[in-house]
Amino acid sequence: MSELSVNHLLGIKYLSKEDIELIFKTADHFKEVINRPIKKVPSLRDITIANLFFENSTRTRLSFELAEKRLSADIVNFSAASSSVKKGETLIDTVNNILSMKVDMVVMRHPNPGAGIFLSRHVNASIINAGDGAHEHPTQALLDTYSIRERLGEVAGKKVVIVGDILHSRVALSNIFALKLQGAEVKVCGPKTLLPKHIESLGVSVETDLKKALEWCDVANMLRVQNERMDISYFPSTREYAQQFQLNKKILESLNKEIVVMHPGPINRGVEITSDVADAENAIILDQVQNGVAVRMAVIYLLASKINR
Repeated sequence: MSELSVNHLLGIKYLSKEDIELIFKTADHFKEVINRPIKKVPSLRDITIANLFFENSTRTRLSFELAEKRLSADIVNFSAASSSVKKGETLIDTVNNILSMKVDMVVMRHPNPGAGIFLSRHVNASIINAGDGAHEHPTQALLDTYSIRERLGEVAGKKVVIVGDILHSRVALSNIFALKLQGAEVKVCGPKTLLPKHIESLGVSVETDLKKALEWCDVANMLRVQNERMDISYFPSTREYAQQFQLNKKILESLNKEIVVMHPGPINRGVEITSDVADAENAIILDQVQNGVAVRMAVIYLLASKINR
């Protein structure tokens, strides 16, 4: 397979297993590029990409910008926090204004689930979803599963537990889709109040005891508690959450095996994970960051190759 089956990256649920394999194969090539002394390739010299962030983001935005620059694309950055959106302009007006500047691709983060899908139906540009509300975050799931493949050789057959605030997490949902598609077994673990009601319908099992979940898994993906998405209190206190669901050295050393530790960031050190675990040998958190650039380069490159055909 030499091209993606989709014209946009709106969510993992629209991708096939072959799409993911192609993205990973392309990312392998770009990973080699970004480790060279000259880290740039002229692949997208004639492509203009608009980064539209309607929600604050540091890591994802920087990772996308770096990926675009490494591919030699022209970039327009747009932060809604300081824009006409505050003055009441609609999403479609904002985008049409940007598209009238002849933009080929839009990377968008938006607080509303489905914003990317809405956009893809109304504007003539390739859309990459950089996170829509608590819905999906496809490039994060791609870089997470790419990092698992890199560390463990393959994703198929591996046991992955996602721990923490599953209810508010777009990372969890996209990861579940990506892991299942690649043949991994998935468990979710967290306080009952932070687990969506019908999560088992996605083909995952639920475990509310962190120790049991860790004894089962090969990989633990630790998520932070998303306080900014909570309008009520889902657990008594941060201290109580940490007592039950924190990944620390003591619990890791009590296991009779070594597991791979992941975190999509930003890390709340001392809450869901302690510093000594986050910085340990078996944590691949910084690999995830590096792989994020290569995977996003791959996605942008593959989607750009379908523009203006």
